[in-house]
Amino acid sequence: MLSKVISCGRLGIEGYLMRVEVDVREGLPMMDVVGLPDAAVRESRERVRTAMKNSGYVFPVSQITVNLAPADIKKEGPWYDLPIALGILAASKQLPMESLTDALVLGALSLDGSVGAVTGAMPMLLAARRQGVKRALLPAENARECACLGGVALYPIANLAEAVGFLRGEKQLECAVQPAPSEGAPEEEPTVDLANVRGQYAARRALEIAASGGHNLLLIGTAGSGKTMLARCLPGILPRMTEEEAMETTVIHSVTDGFRGGLMAQRPFSAPHHTASAAALIGGGRGAMPGEVTKAHNGVLFLDELPEYPRSVLEALRQPLEDGVVTVARANARCVYPANFQLVCAMNPCPCGNYGSRTQACRCAPHEVQRYLGRISGPLLDRIDMVVEMDAVPPEEVFSGGGAQESSRTVRARVEAARAVQNARYRGMGFYCNARIPAKRLEEMCPMTQEARELLALCMKNLHLSMRAYTRVMRISRTLADMEGKDIIEGEHIAEAASYRGANEKYWK
Repeated sequence: MLSKVISCGRLGIEGYLMRVEVDVREGLPMMDVVGLPDAAVRESRERVRTAMKNSGYVFPVSQITVNLAPADIKKEGPWYDLPIALGILAASKQLPMESLTDALVLGALSLDGSVGAVTGAMPMLLAARRQGVKRALLPAENARECACLGGVALYPIANLAEAVGFLRGEKQLECAVQPAPSEGAPEEEPTVDLANVRGQYAARRALEIAASGGHNLLLIGTAGSGKTMLARCLPGILPRMTEEEAMETTVIHSVTDGFRGGLMAQRPFSAPHHTASAAALIGGGRGAMPGEVTKAHNGVLFLDELPEYPRSVLEALRQPLEDGVVTVARANARCVYPANFQLVCAMNPCPCGNYGSRTQACRCAPHEVQRYLGRISGPLLDRIDMVVEMDAVPPEEVFSGGGAQESSRTVRARVEAARAVQNARYRGMGFYCNARIPAKRLEEMCPMTQEARELLALCMKNLHLSMRAYTRVMRISRTLADMEGKDIIEGEHIAEAASYRGANEKYWK
């Protein structure tokens, strides 16, 4: 007898609907799984057999064929255990066939029949919702995770017997509670608050500008000057995620990190170690999985000790920084992942960390400093909008005015006001902040006074700005004008924006 169960598969961060077809007929007792299963799927034969027996059901002594359709896509993971078990029960007349016609089923089985969680359930449920599925049986942990989706009734399943009882109509299950839309992404306290940062007023100003316009930032300075702490403050002053952004971000982390907390409220902050490979940063490995640039989508990618990263890893960032997406191609998979992140980097100016310090003497020879700085290529520096120098905080600033520092909440209010101006200006244009203004629309979106235009031409000549650096200065100037509520870019905006390119001339002549 033939039975069919609706289930889901996943390629990267995209789900797709699939069928688990089970045929039970007389013949030599055996169970065969077809449809390009991997080792974990093939091993489901023993898990399903033992779980059914330990749950009190009869495993048919027959010829059993399980087909995972579509058969041309490789199936990975143990989450087809539950649909296979239910398909065998239906095909052997231990479960009504009609109970499975409109229910999507996902779940891994333990030997005692308990149902385990699925990695990446959210993209699978999103695909099912697009295909019109109205109810789904999921592990309890995944039902809580996916309750924010809406449109699909989710029933949490603890074990195989509970699933069978529910489908037979013998047991009632409560549908997972779905939060109201306004409760989708509640506000969270920042992990590191700007109120805890002493001094560094120029760097704090640059951090606010970067947050207001979505600009990439490089902090360069002596060891212990607070570069890393400032970078970790950035997510706390970025605008709150919209419900759409929260959904996108949660789907990515559902696949990569096994996130189990409903919609993510805090913007992601990804900080890979400098020993990370290009595949770890960009994506790859078995199944062309997402990398750190995708985990930082809608958030911040922080690269500490920038010159310590391998040159090939840093150069791999150039294309995602320009396009906002990354294509990961491997022999068995090809996936396009979102990578719209804000890059923040921190580095010392030399191997000893004291080059340019007012308080500590540098122990490095000039050629050592140049070799250290030379690890950062010119094309990558061109893609970093702002470079800010930092030095050690003077003792008088550490021990005075402790309560006078602005908090992240106060700064975020100004950042959100500036972003609101940009959202209104760019509505329907395909981009949302000043850092993403296309080059062809730069003149249209960045009107400036004659004085500003002349000053910009002078800066291009004296600072040796490339065309890419020119667009960066224009975009930062647009952000500075928005922060002051002005429609026209003025000379002072150009001057401040160009000052964030001055460190390039100092360190990378």
